[in-house]
Amino acid sequence: MSSPDAPVVIIGAGQAGVTCAESLRSGGWSGTITLLGDEPHGPYHRPPLSKAWLAGELDEARLVMRAPEALARKRITLRTGVRVVSIDRAARQVQLADGERLPYGGLVLATGARPRHLPLPGSDAAQVLPLRSLDDASRIAAGLARCAELQRPVVVIGGGFIGLEVAATARDRGLAVTVLEAGPRLLGRVLAPMLSHWYARLHQDHGVQLRLEARPEAIESDAGGVSAVRLADGSRLPCALVVLGVGVQADDGLARQAGLETEHGIVVDDCARTADPRIAAAGDCTARRLADGTLLRLESVQNATEQAKSAAAALLGQARPFTTTPWFWSDQYDRKLQMAGLSGGAEAWALRGELGGASFSVWHYRAGRLVAVDAVNAPRDHLQARRLLDAGLTPTPAQVEDAGFDLGSLPG
Repeated sequence: MSSPDAPVVIIGAGQAGVTCAESLRSGGWSGTITLLGDEPHGPYHRPPLSKAWLAGELDEARLVMRAPEALARKRITLRTGVRVVSIDRAARQVQLADGERLPYGGLVLATGARPRHLPLPGSDAAQVLPLRSLDDASRIAAGLARCAELQRPVVVIGGGFIGLEVAATARDRGLAVTVLEAGPRLLGRVLAPMLSHWYARLHQDHGVQLRLEARPEAIESDAGGVSAVRLADGSRLPCALVVLGVGVQADDGLARQAGLETEHGIVVDDCARTADPRIAAAGDCTARRLADGTLLRLESVQNATEQAKSAAAALLGQARPFTTTPWFWSDQYDRKLQMAGLSGGAEAWALRGELGGASFSVWHYRAGRLVAVDAVNAPRDHLQARRLLDAGLTPTPAQVEDAGFDLGSLPG
């Protein structure tokens, strides 16, 4: 716990950083609160970048999460384009790239995550792009426009959510798209096989070319820029843009250099506390230590928001465990997937509705207990699933598969 009249520094001006700053102020923190962002932009919403914004359905003004003047009214100082290079825990200071040192009584690390890069020959070309930031999305939007002008395809490397969302957006714009996935199925780490196969059919029905168990060997360029992706089997895929959707890694370097525990993220407890009582962490940069000693990494708006509230509470000397059911979503074409819970290790599944129908949900069971639900265009199923999972209730597979059974009638 820190004194509530001491200065707080928050490194990271995304969802977690903004939520933590506002939660501290509303919780009674009277000292200065400084929010540091390394991008030139103020806080903005990231989820639309691969969907509505990239499709041109959302302008930049509507991406704004909090305007600087709105933060100023809450006595939160926003500084953009600022890079923190080190944390001095003994002196309780952070050092900026220009040499300035900022004192803190409480420190929050909300540094997010960085896109993974593939170590491929030619991957440093200007038209090989990840998607994490607004600037990344702007470059990809320009790349899509270039593909349309040249009538050249887009190649997406990675069949995860970001890659598939970009693929769907590109197809909606009429571009030829090939998705390369190293595994045997799309979204193999997060979805049951039946849903992976359904997504493959969805994209194929929209004209996307899928290459599973694909091994890119090099990215080729000519005088005009990227020209093709060469695969290990010798085939070449002509293109004018390559989008990398191969995942992210926690941006935990500052914490590691400062001697805090890191393991695929900044290790925190369920109250977002690090081992240093003056330092909390929240969002995509964290790995939460569970009661059984294992670590859980979540990359979602919900996790960033709720962990940030817990981090603020921790600095205020309060315990606010974040243990509710995690949830996520993905928009591809006219289908919205809403996921509740974590389906890893599921041993059995139940299907509510028809897999080929307008809406359905897949219910995941492990050791006879409900652990997760994936709902496609079925918001009622999603909300019921979150209620059941939060309450620790398990409907039987027969109840799930009976469309006439009211899942809301289960006590909870």
